[in-house]
Amino acid sequence: MPDINNQKVDIFAVAKAAKTSISTVSRSFNHPQKVKPATRKRIDRAVRKLGYIRNRAAQTMHGIRSGTIGLIVPTIDHAIFSELMQAFARSVEDHGFSMLVAPHGYDLEKEYASARKFLEHRVDGIALIGQEHSEETYHLLESNRTPAISIWNYDAASRLSCVGADNVAAGRLAAQCLLDHGHRDIGLMFPPLAGNDRGAGRHAGVRQTLERAGISLRPEWVVESPYSLSEAKRHAIDMLRRPDRPSAILCGNDVLAVGTIYAAQSIGLNVPRDVSVMGIGDFKGSEDMHPALSTVRLPAKKIGHLAGDILAVSVIEGHTRTTRVNCPISLKLRNSCAAI
Repeated sequence: MPDINNQKVDIFAVAKAAKTSISTVSRSFNHPQKVKPATRKRIDRAVRKLGYIRNRAAQTMHGIRSGTIGLIVPTIDHAIFSELMQAFARSVEDHGFSMLVAPHGYDLEKEYASARKFLEHRVDGIALIGQEHSEETYHLLESNRTPAISIWNYDAASRLSCVGADNVAAGRLAAQCLLDHGHRDIGLMFPPLAGNDRGAGRHAGVRQTLERAGISLRPEWVVESPYSLSEAKRHAIDMLRRPDRPSAILCGNDVLAVGTIYAAQSIGLNVPRDVSVMGIGDFKGSEDMHPALSTVRLPAKKIGHLAGDILAVSVIEGHTRTTRVNCPISLKLRNSCAAI
């Protein structure tokens, strides 16, 4: 139980209770990796017993880090970014930082507003999703010399440090898998591409691969759907009820692919006997559904962990040099895709 008799606990009281120095207590908060685990445990016990809370505002005024890192994501409504966010949070926490999250709903103006608000609250670093950002956001980060990183979409010419995967290559790999299984009548279901360079890259990779194979996409088999199982299901039903339905549907992410499988099953079609379904992402649950979803795995956990580590270290060491990491993708061929 916190010591409620002392109404204003300070760092001196914590140091005394933990039988260590004030500088060691401060170091335990700001650079936990530099303090012995046993000492950190003593300090943590003292903090919990006394109910000590650091005055972050006062520290920030004196040029001390706030201990927070901001992550701005397009959405938190679906599982698309959940694995990445969890890995990123754990990574920055290992370096003594807390994570703040803000969604922008695929609106780059709202992304800029979130970045500005984070900086007003003196976050130590900012992580953004993808490579598509407004010039105002770039200028804001650069003019404030804020350590920043872009996550999820790799680009060798990235203006910020980046950790991600090659989404164009992911689209190519997914399309080539269907071609290798003999499919030529292929439908596409992708999310809206505006403000979404991940989806746009995959879409470009798919089209390039199909065009090289001499396949022209039929307009009635190209569908745009938001990240929604119910909407994806509705759009897929419309496509699959046509008398000239495609033999395979390639989806821009696993959420749309799962909705497509539900659509086929709801109207009595068998996946993959009647229609094959391919996703991109390999989100949690994609392997466990029935039939298990064939997809291109983007290593979300690895991307999140590396990005968090790189950003936290750049904050601690006080540099803004650019680091770019391309995490390999892989094809996960499961039961939703079959040869014809």
